[in-house]
Amino acid sequence: MVKIDLNSDIGESFGRYTLGMDDQIIPLISSCNIACGYHAADPMVMDKTVKLAKEAGIAIGAHPGYPDLMGFGRRNMVVTPEEGAAYVTYQLGALYGFAKKHGMKIQHVKPHGALYNMAGKDYELALAIAKAIQAFDPELICLALAGSQSVKAARDIGLPVAQEVFADRAYMPDGSLVPRSRPDSMITDEKLAIERVVRMVKEHKVTAVDGQDIEIIPDSICVHGDNAKALAFVSEIRSTLESEGVVIASIEDVLKQ
Repeated sequence: MVKIDLNSDIGESFGRYTLGMDDQIIPLISSCNIACGYHAADPMVMDKTVKLAKEAGIAIGAHPGYPDLMGFGRRNMVVTPEEGAAYVTYQLGALYGFAKKHGMKIQHVKPHGALYNMAGKDYELALAIAKAIQAFDPELICLALAGSQSVKAARDIGLPVAQEVFADRAYMPDGSLVPRSRPDSMITDEKLAIERVVRMVKEHKVTAVDGQDIEIIPDSICVHGDNAKALAFVSEIRSTLESEGVVIASIEDVLKQ
């Protein structure tokens, strides 16, 4: 029996600005990554999002990013590994407060946007982030891009790590994500996205933008909550995987298989 986690980045509204379809996405996923106030979210949004996750019975994770609200955390920043680690600790503490209020346990940590992508290629940054997560709680799971430096860093220090793949993102030949600045960075065809996901789960392969197949081992599949087709994607992906005999489970349960 194959198990896979289905996750989405949520809680990314801010003040009077609403982003995503959290209330509709949450019941369809098994884990969620909650924005912690740097790239998106505010205290009220975080509180509401944790509450929604608890009511739906899904696992929660921290989604810390760069302090770049205007750029939604997607702009690269020049910071030391120590600064990156401190940013993660600060945001973990923020989510921990709301998790404790609602009697929830933080399951995992998934860096957001540019922090995620930069750590995926920069071992020293990835290692600093992994150590920050471990210092906060050694049982927390690092959710990282499959095959990246973040996975290596977590494994090197004995931090639990889950490899993440993307339903709606295109891949470079080296396994990294196609930069969002390129027009071919997103997969908008629902049928194609589903076909790619099923192949990643069953064959551990995905076709990169240059046409070559690359190996990819998924523990968790991400569908972005701010994607206009996110709801359709996650609904179809879930039903298709279940029809293929794949069990949708939390990251914690997937890593136990």
